[in-house]
Amino acid sequence: MEAIIAADYVNNAVLETINKDEDWKGTPVDGRGRFVNLQHPYSPSFMEVIRWKMKENPFKAEKEKLRWKPDVLTDASWLNGDDDVIAWLGHCTFFIRIGGVRLLTDPVFADILAVKRVSPFPVNPILLTKLDYILLSHDHRDHCDKPTLQRLARNNPKAAYLSGLGMEPLLKAFTGSAQIQEAGWYQQYQTENIKITYVPARHWGKRGAFDTNRRLWGGFVIESAQRRIYFGGDSGYDTHYQQMQEVFGGFDYALLGIGAFEPEWFMHRVHQSPALAIKAIGELQAKYAIPMHFGTFDLSDEPLDLPLKVFKQVATENGLEKRIKPLRIGEALHLV
Repeated sequence: MEAIIAADYVNNAVLETINKDEDWKGTPVDGRGRFVNLQHPYSPSFMEVIRWKMKENPFKAEKEKLRWKPDVLTDASWLNGDDDVIAWLGHCTFFIRIGGVRLLTDPVFADILAVKRVSPFPVNPILLTKLDYILLSHDHRDHCDKPTLQRLARNNPKAAYLSGLGMEPLLKAFTGSAQIQEAGWYQQYQTENIKITYVPARHWGKRGAFDTNRRLWGGFVIESAQRRIYFGGDSGYDTHYQQMQEVFGGFDYALLGIGAFEPEWFMHRVHQSPALAIKAIGELQAKYAIPMHFGTFDLSDEPLDLPLKVFKQVATENGLEKRIKPLRIGEALHLV
């Protein structure tokens, strides 16, 4: 294990840190002030990217023949209710209503730069109004999209934006909002009626040529009086799942990435495989898991249908088939 020896630990002094373990010092940074993972330092290597791209994709023929696309539901009547609901809108975008509070995670409505959406956004974005909070897990463009955020800002002038340390200038430029909170890991935002905490992930950050790991990455824990939801953002598998279970005591629903995992020798640092997502369910002590980060953008070697196939297969092999709740894009799960 490549344990991190941090040069320093940082937080937002305004926010409360809920991890009371005496060994928890804060969010680690290296000697240059750049954020690092709890374990396994990561910075993208140009040579490793070239090595990946130069290797023949073992799934090439299968991908060329594949005609599968995920089902997309366009009925958005779930927007009008007042019950607790989780609706998957593709990739890592979820509409969540919990305790009467309306949230949107990592919203992306259209293509990202040169990467086309394989499946369309399932609802008319103009319907996404009266949002209370917009959650941005990190700065990568398939999670933090400027045109999408600009449109949301116009339609949701009262919404607050919650993200990680270093994200405020970027979000301010995109939205013009003064309602932006940035947190370190295990810090709780100042919210009304529900609790939202920023938590660790194994990933990295970058948008431009010189900003690698200048902005923090992570996930979110969303809590009402009735239930606790974990949204994992982008993450490789690591010790943070067990740590979060120790801090929070388990979860009702865990929203976990399962796609963009091949080749594993390259991708495992930042995206967990479907099999490791199944392992994470147990470590989080999650009653149910909803898979995400597949079927929307073609970002890696595997065929688009493979992540969900493997996820279901491994769940069945481990007797967890009743604890996974795969959703179709645009489908809402009403929580009881």
